Amino acid sequence: MATNKKKIFITQTLSQGARALLNERDDVELIEFPNLITSKDFEAMLKQHAPVHGVALGATKFGEPELEASGDMKVVTRIGVGYDAVDVPALSRRKVPLMVAGTANSPSVAEQALFMMLTLAKRAAEMHTMVKEGTWASRLGALPFDLYSKTVLIIGFGRIGSRTAKRCLAMEMSVLVYDPYKPAAEIKAAGCEPVSDLDAALPRADFVTIHCPKSPETVGLFNAARIALMKRTAYLINTARGGIVDEKALHDALVSNRLAGAGLDVFEQEPPPVGQPLHALPNVIMAPHVAGVTVEAVNRMSEQTARNILSVLDGEPLRQNVINQDVLG
Repeated sequence: MATNKKKIFITQTLSQGARALLNERDDVELIEFPNLITSKDFEAMLKQHAPVHGVALGATKFGEPELEASGDMKVVTRIGVGYDAVDVPALSRRKVPLMVAGTANSPSVAEQALFMMLTLAKRAAEMHTMVKEGTWASRLGALPFDLYSKTVLIIGFGRIGSRTAKRCLAMEMSVLVYDPYKPAAEIKAAGCEPVSDLDAALPRADFVTIHCPKSPETVGLFNAARIALMKRTAYLINTARGGIVDEKALHDALVSNRLAGAGLDVFEQEPPPVGQPLHALPNVIMAPHVAGVTVEAVNRMSEQTARNILSVLDGEPLRQNVINQDVLG
């Protein structure tokens, strides 16, 4: 009967394949909500449909008010791997697991990082403009360069950082890795060089690409002092989270030629205000936080999200995808 069904809130961005997995179940009722719903409206919607037993989140925030409004939350899932918009301690206090999509979007983010490196190195935007605007004769004054034999420093060696390393090694780059939580032997086994001192490693790198979580430890990790340690010819890539790079410090370094360029998929404020200073710089390429949101990644993340929800409802949570392991028996 409908009254016995578990109510699952799903965002509009959940793929059709994932919906099919959930709809196959007679004990599940799906309720759709907008991905960018306000906290106030989301709380009201949860109260309206309470008890709600599971939720698949896009960018929507989730914490104590939403838990209280839902009445009987059993599982909170993210259609992705980042969870900085979720109050994890609040979930743990109520023994509610927070689950993420595992490795589902890591190939996509790694590809985006490499794409940004190549786009900057090959001066793609400038070359396109030369052909389009008939300034072909000026091409030898703005030569592109190779990734071959360059040194890249990867910040974070988790699912995404390790995949980025593989792609950089395929480009015959020297790969340095800074991750204080990974054993040096694991990094060496992947063909990379572990570095324990970030500040000492920065002057060696032609590219720095960020793949660490956003946390109190990493907010402002790349501030003015740290950016100043990079080569003037180096490029900084951030496909992780806004706030890890101090945008004002980055802008100052770029306009004063203390840094060659940057690639940004994430920003301190999202969406960033139109006309913010970084937008005007020719040596910056940007994307609207879509590195992990390719067609294929959305399908993989969505289907993993559906499996995560069902695993909890069936009493056998997929432990490897649970962030707050303390809630597991």
